[in-house]
Amino acid sequence: MKTVLITGVSRGIGRALADKFLAEEFKVIGTTTNGNEPYKHPNLAILELNLAEPDSIVRCTALISQSNEKIDILINNAGVLFDENETALVANKLRQTLEVNLIGTADFTERIIPLMNNNGHIVNISSAAGSLTDSEHPENSHFPYYYPAYKISKCALNMYTITLANRLKHEDKEIIVSSVHPGWIRTDMGGEEAPTLPSEAAENIYKLAVSNPETGKFWYNGEKYPW
Repeated sequence: MKTVLITGVSRGIGRALADKFLAEEFKVIGTTTNGNEPYKHPNLAILELNLAEPDSIVRCTALISQSNEKIDILINNAGVLFDENETALVANKLRQTLEVNLIGTADFTERIIPLMNNNGHIVNISSAAGSLTDSEHPENSHFPYYYPAYKISKCALNMYTITLANRLKHEDKEIIVSSVHPGWIRTDMGGEEAPTLPSEAAENIYKLAVSNPETGKFWYNGEKYPW
């Protein structure tokens, strides 16, 4: 049985991803910020992880290491949006956002890499909001000037995908690294007006995660998305 590690499984895309992988007979290690189990399944283990707290990252990865569980797929799903209705950049909110969406995610990933099997796959849940190409055409965006801190964090996460993929290739480690835009999803973050259900996004992300795509690329519904 293969094992997938998914951050942020209490609701939304993370919950839908956990459900999908469990249905496909994976063992799922999921994380929540408080360690509470939002639901139970014989192949599901829940660990506490707060990406804004370095000590929490250390504790969570230590528990995974002590379990001797080898990870086949890591999905960095957990993320925050603190400036949804703002157009001006607020420095403190940028710091808080980067701490979770970039720094904590990268720290956690680096600690998990030694625990991964060969031919593993790291999937970073990014966003079209972090696309530099899309930002050149704000007229095509629903919210072209809003949530700057979130956009900056996802753009930076995409660069982490590229740099990590290149490094692992240089080190001859057979681990694929991908960024994925899940779409505009009907979640607490995406809002009720969003057209896509979390289960639909999970289906597309699952297909990417279990496939063998070119490493260091940005994906949306099985197609390459512009950086």
